[in-house]
Amino acid sequence: MKLPIFIADAFTAKAFRGNPAAVCLLENKLDEDMHQNIAREMNLSETAFIRKLHPTDSFTQSSCFGLRWFTPASEVPLCGHATLASAAVLFHKIKNVNSTLTFVTLSGELKARKAEDGIILDLPLYPAHPQDFHEVKDLIKTAIGDTRVQDIRYSPDTRKLLVRLSDTYDRSFLENLKVSTQDLLQAETTGKVRGLILTLKGEPGGQTQAFDFYSRYFAPWVGVAEDPVTGSAHTVLSSYWSQELGKKDMRAFQCSRRGGELEISLRPDGRVDIRGVLRLL
Repeated sequence: MKLPIFIADAFTAKAFRGNPAAVCLLENKLDEDMHQNIAREMNLSETAFIRKLHPTDSFTQSSCFGLRWFTPASEVPLCGHATLASAAVLFHKIKNVNSTLTFVTLSGELKARKAEDGIILDLPLYPAHPQDFHEVKDLIKTAIGDTRVQDIRYSPDTRKLLVRLSDTYDRSFLENLKVSTQDLLQAETTGKVRGLILTLKGEPGGQTQAFDFYSRYFAPWVGVAEDPVTGSAHTVLSSYWSQELGKKDMRAFQCSRRGGELEISLRPDGRVDIRGVLRLL
């Protein structure tokens, strides 16, 4: 069996930056366990599988497809960067004729539309609620030690824990922070938390480009130690920082070793547009 598989670096215009995703086009139905086997073989944070919804559909002509995402360890309900990569493969490699694509996923219908510079994803927006520190103190202590914390929120929809570091820290502190992801698995075994977001308020522009907020994301519970650039985490971050900053339009930078930029715009319908560029390999 031969399957066309593409690799794209999402949320970056530079080679070997951003978040790499594998995209697999399925002409026919795939045995269920093969999805996980292929994702494990790709060994990227996510592998996306695009499938036709009807036998008469065409990857070049149709505008609606099924989409699933797998880490090397498990299927996940939402993945932003692999959705961006999927749209880019259809638009730029397969030459799909439509300007907007709809993906039917575990998180409902997601849309991706061509933009003058990049692709815009229409994603859900998930609120994060105040979280009692004592319930998660062991996890936070394990993750960041004595680092000062300004706020803690929890998103029940995504099972992501958002930890905002003190405003006294800067971007370089977050970038250099050492997090032992293996220890996180021992610190949180209840299943409540499936992803840990560390975030920091942005800095005004000077010699460096201005961003509204920074983040890093860890998800060893689904087989991803640290994700380079995470669209799904920004469905929570966008909601939080919009309230904190009083802004609907924001620029974000994820401070992983590879790094990546996201442009965010909260929509009147309670969803969020996330624009990203990418580089197809």
